Amino acid sequence: MTRSHPHPHHPHAHSLPHPSRRALLGGAALTAFAVATGAGAGTANAATATGGGTWPTEFPLPDGFLPEGIAIGRKPYAYMGSRANGALFRTDLRTGEGRILFAGGTGLVAVGLKLDHDGLLYVAGNTGVARTHDSRTGEVVATHQLTEPTGHFINDVTLLGDRAWFTDSRAAALYGVPRGRAGTVRTLPLTGDWVQLPDVNNANGVVGTPDGRALIVVKSTPGELHNVNLRTGHTTKITLVGAADVVNGDGLFRTGRTLYVVQNRLNLISVFHLDAKATTATLTGTITDPRFDIPTTAARFGNRLYLVNARFTSPQTPETTFTGVAVPI
Repeated sequence: MTRSHPHPHHPHAHSLPHPSRRALLGGAALTAFAVATGAGAGTANAATATGGGTWPTEFPLPDGFLPEGIAIGRKPYAYMGSRANGALFRTDLRTGEGRILFAGGTGLVAVGLKLDHDGLLYVAGNTGVARTHDSRTGEVVATHQLTEPTGHFINDVTLLGDRAWFTDSRAAALYGVPRGRAGTVRTLPLTGDWVQLPDVNNANGVVGTPDGRALIVVKSTPGELHNVNLRTGHTTKITLVGAADVVNGDGLFRTGRTLYVVQNRLNLISVFHLDAKATTATLTGTITDPRFDIPTTAARFGNRLYLVNARFTSPQTPETTFTGVAVPI
C-alpha cells in the first residue's frame, strides 16, 4: 500500500494499531454462486477488529460475481452485492470465508448497500429499484420502485435519520425510503449548485454530514462533492482544498470529520478533512494499493477499510475472478 500525506496532520478518530498486511487465503477464488462456506455466528466490536493481526486482508468472491457495493455493521461480516443478478454474498472478516446469502434472479441488480442496526440491509437496485433484505436470511423484505425502470441508475445508499437515502446517477434527485418495513418514499429534487449532465454518471456515493443535518454526495462527473439540504434539496458545492477534483468519485465513507472518497478507475482513495459545516474539504492524504483493481465502495470495521474490486476494465464473464481487500486507516 502507498500512502501520501500532503499535510503534516492526518486527522483520524481512532488510534488502534495497524493490522498485519499478511494476506491469507491465497488459493483460488470461490467458484460459481453455489460454492459456499458457512460463516460462524459471533460478535466483535471495533476494538477487536484487528483479530490479533491474523485476519485476512484479502478474500475471494465467487467467479463472475461482478461486485460493486459493500456494507459492514457491528459484527465482523461484510455484505456485497452483484451487478450480475442482484445476489448478495456474506464474508466472515475473521476468516475470509463466505457464502451466498441471496441467490438473486433475472433482471435484478445490487450495487450500493447499507446495513441498519435492526438487521435490515438496504440495496440500491439500479433499474429504478431499492430493496430491503433480512441480513440474516437474505430474504427480500420490501421492494420500492423509486422511478421508471429506464433512464435512471439507483446507485448508492446511506442511512440518516428515519430514512435510507438513495442516489440516482442519471437524474437530479435523491429518494428517501423509510427505515423499517412501512412508510412513504420521499423524492428530493436537487437544486442550487447541482448541474445535471447528460449521458454520464452524476450522483454516486452518499454519506451524512458530521452534524447529521445534511448529506454529502459525490458527483462522479466532473468530480465534485456537494452538501445537500435534506429539507429543501438545495445543494452547495463543497470547496476542495489541495485537490482539483474527485473525478471518478464512487463510494464515500466518513468517520467524524474525515471523509474517504473512493476514486474507482484511479485506484485511489482520497482522504479529506471536513470543516464544521461540511462546506470545505481539505485533502490530507491518499491511499493506494497494488491489489486495487478499480475499487468502488468502502466500509469500515475497526481500523481497516474494506473495499471490493469491480474490475470494470477486465472481461466481465462468468469466469472472471473478484476479490475484496482491506487497507489500514
